[in-house]
This record gives sequence, C-alpha cells and structure tokens, in this order.
Amino acid sequence: MKNNLLYFTALFFLMLVTAVFWGTWFTLTRSIGEFSSMEFMHIGQVIIDNVGTPMKILVPGTFLLVIVSLWLGRKKNGILYGVISLVLLIGVLLITLIVLVPVDNDIKSWTPDSIPSNWDGLRSKWAAWHAARTFFSLASFAFFELFIASDSRTGRDRKYKLEKKNKGLWI
Repeated sequence: MKNNLLYFTALFFLMLVTAVFWGTWFTLTRSIGEFSSMEFMHIGQVIIDNVGTPMKILVPGTFLLVIVSLWLGRKKNGILYGVISLVLLIGVLLITLIVLVPVDNDIKSWTPDSIPSNWDGLRSKWAAWHAARTFFSLASFAFFELFIASDSRTGRDRKYKLEKKNKGLWI
C-alpha cells in the first residue's frame, strides 16, 4: 500500500474542509433565524474574514490530493466511491462559488446603515445553501473513506494468492 500516506493526507485535508462547513452549520446555521440584522452582519463578516484565506489554501489542496489519490488508485475495487466523492466535492465548490461567495461578498460590504431591506431573505438563502454544502461535504468525506478502505485487489487475485501461500508458493 504505497499510497497510504497520500490517501491519509487527502483524507485529512478533506476532513479539515468538511469540519469548517460542519462547524459553521452545527454552531451557526441551525440558529441563524434568531439573529438580528446587526448580529447576522457582524457574525457573517467575522466568519468570512476568519475562513477566507485558509480555505483558499485548503480547498485547492484537497482537490489536488483527492484527484491524485483517485488517479493512483484507479485500479482499486472502490474507485466508484472515490469518483462519487469527487463529484460531491465539485458540488461543494459549485455551491460555494455560484451561490455563497456572492452572498458573502454582499455581507462583507454591509454597514449598519446599509443593511438591505431583504436581508432576512439573504439570510435564509445563506442558511439553506450552507446546509446543502455541509451535507455534500460530509457525503464526499464518507465516500472518500469508502474508496480508501476498498481493497485494491480483486477477489480472484486474493484467492489465488491465498491458495499459493497455503501451498508454500507465495508470490
């Protein structure tokens, strides 16, 4: 299993990305409806500032590691799990770039005097898409784990090697 370090590193990066999304959903999104416009603006701006730069490093790094893992593990029985993980990760990226980044850019520009009258609609959109992204990310993580856990040999190959080993002809 020469790729174990690569798989571990890819899974670790994917865990960090998923943890950021899970943490936001678990601690904030589920109760976001209780925040006033000022609280939502302030919390949103702080979170955007906190995660912006690290995620610009973690997300591309995660994509690179997952893609390389899939390429090197393309003969694994569980390659389909890895492909599903990547497709879900692409969904995470699309949700982020197409929906959430534009909303975040709006929130970053708000001041106490310029909060739009439809801020609660934006808050609902933000919450719904954060939840979707979180669960796409969790599913991507789970499928990547299944990919890693899958055996790279076919059942017939294992049986053949086991028969040879039992006859003293381990190859």
